[in-house]
Amino acid sequence: MTLSEAIEQYVPDGASIVMGTAMEALIPFAAGHEIIRQRKRDLTLIGPISDILFDQLIGAGCVEKVIAAWVGNVSGGSAYNLRRAVEEGMPRPLEMEDHTNFTIALGLHAGALGVPYLPARTALGSDIQRRNDHLRSITCPYTGDRLIAVRAIEPDVAIVHVQRADEAGNCHLWGNLGVTIDAVRASRRVIVTAEEIVPADVILSDPNRTLIPGFLVTAVVEQPWGAHPSPVVGYYNRDNDYFHEYHRETKTPEQFHRWLQRWVLGVKDRNHYLERLGRDRREALRPRRRAPSAPAEFGY
Repeated sequence: MTLSEAIEQYVPDGASIVMGTAMEALIPFAAGHEIIRQRKRDLTLIGPISDILFDQLIGAGCVEKVIAAWVGNVSGGSAYNLRRAVEEGMPRPLEMEDHTNFTIALGLHAGALGVPYLPARTALGSDIQRRNDHLRSITCPYTGDRLIAVRAIEPDVAIVHVQRADEAGNCHLWGNLGVTIDAVRASRRVIVTAEEIVPADVILSDPNRTLIPGFLVTAVVEQPWGAHPSPVVGYYNRDNDYFHEYHRETKTPEQFHRWLQRWVLGVKDRNHYLERLGRDRREALRPRRRAPSAPAEFGY
């Protein structure tokens, strides 16, 4: 379906959404911008090292709560909308549930396994559990050791970007996957945006790379450049200038709203966004060297 249809149908107000699951790569910016255009509200955002997409959604007033290890601008440091929301309640107060990257990963893994929590030693040396009721001290019944119980994270929706998928939602993805696989399995619904929709035979030719099976996918959308300005391995590199521009142009609420109008609210869809970005800028982000993997033989 189209991206606007997928967001309208499967991202209701008040939903919890996991995004940015591959860390700095494959961030579903196109989907996030559509969420802003549709003025979704009271969302909970879940992610590990969450880059400027979370900041944009916060600044647009879409977010009630963030469950994350870090939110900011990898290239610039601070995320100004996050800071304004936490420190000043602008544009609305924001609830934070602090995690480490690893406790986010464990919570999603527990959700994927269908268990209420997973025990771990991580975070025992910190005070992070004092600010998070979903990290609790427990005693191992076998060894008597002190452990942390990381509560399962079960998002309403996972939104992930992949290199390619077929029409049934069977997906090939490669590069840094982060917590993508557990996030998909832990979530009640899954929206996939793909650089390209390919024939089923292409997916079947490499079954080991089919890391997201179609039976888990609620909606699949063909969306070239759907992760820009983050990178997609084999398709385009990270647009570092874009991140620096965002850092310079969002220091005040007035600056952010001008940025938002130019790049999100003032464009009708992703194709319009790409026109505004420009062909020359896109071509400059294309990989300069090929680095194909060795072929795998599945003959019998």
